[in-house]
Amino acid sequence: MITDTDQNIEKKEMVINMGPQHPSTHGVLRLELVLNGEVITNVKPFIGYLHRCFEKYAEEVKDYSKVIPYTDRMDYVSAMNQEHGYVLGMERMLEIEVPERVEYIRVIVAELQRIASHLLGIGAFGLDLGAFTPFLYCFTEREKILDIFEKTSGARLLYNYMAVGGLMRDVHKDFKTETADFVKTFRPKIKELNDLLSYNQIFIDRTAKIGVLPEKVALNYAASGPVLRGSGVKWDLRKDDPYSIYDRFDFDIPVGSGEVGTLGDCWDRYIVRVREMEQSLRIIEQALDGMPDEGDVMEAIPKRIRPNEGELYVRTETPRGELGYYIVSDKSANPFRVKARAPSFVHLSMLPAISNGALIADMVAIVGSIDIVLGEVDR
Repeated sequence: MITDTDQNIEKKEMVINMGPQHPSTHGVLRLELVLNGEVITNVKPFIGYLHRCFEKYAEEVKDYSKVIPYTDRMDYVSAMNQEHGYVLGMERMLEIEVPERVEYIRVIVAELQRIASHLLGIGAFGLDLGAFTPFLYCFTEREKILDIFEKTSGARLLYNYMAVGGLMRDVHKDFKTETADFVKTFRPKIKELNDLLSYNQIFIDRTAKIGVLPEKVALNYAASGPVLRGSGVKWDLRKDDPYSIYDRFDFDIPVGSGEVGTLGDCWDRYIVRVREMEQSLRIIEQALDGMPDEGDVMEAIPKRIRPNEGELYVRTETPRGELGYYIVSDKSANPFRVKARAPSFVHLSMLPAISNGALIADMVAIVGSIDIVLGEVDR
């Protein structure tokens, strides 16, 4: 097959496909690599193999609340965070005041989901580079979070738990106890992970000074989340543009520092996620302490959703970065337009800028370090 890339390569170069059925592309993604020996001179991502039709579905549903299950299916490993952004946007359009208990529960499940998502990303990243044991450690801890979610919502992956104005159901009676137990037992596990993987010399050799993303390039590409913070930029919507009740909590924003290599390399993006899990534990502890014991989580859910004509953009900090929803209402019972701004889509566009000059084996590390989810890319 002749492609556009073929017309511009030199005779000593060759074009090969990485994916779409490649375990280290973390989904059905095809990367067209132009190689000079084992050195990458150009890379072109090809997407569209996992099209979710989210935005078209949102226009077709007959009720705004029926969009929520489709948000789960974009970034399916952080479904709670996907729901959170959408319901916040609808509540602003409808000027709904959410009960305190709902706000605290939402923050707790969102931060538990952040930890679960990072555990999957970190474990798969280590597996990509040949470290099998950390993958099992990460999945063992992630299962504990999914157990809590299952008892709370009835599902382990796609939850449909948050509702416009509240929650689909209250948390179970052991929710606070089980969550507090998880926080207590998980904190020492982070040290184990660091000893096992983060500061393992082989892992450092595979990730340090690889896929360097300078601060200026990160900003020009509109990077966000751990990818941006890995380049040393201290920007987190939970702090810099607070939503929900995040302004009530004390936590830090970890950033990359070039600790073992070069600022903005694969290792920096990795270690930011590890340290973010520690901060999520701090937020969860504070939220558990402040969560009201009484309150109806369904009392503010409207019986009928028909917002005034207008438009709104709401953004939240998901495990992969800034997730935005642009919602347009024409006063009917279903959305006129729901546009999702997905961080994985943005970060995937940076691959050519951080991959040229790398080896084929480095491509695996680079893709793993930006932690994409293809359902969100092909939304």
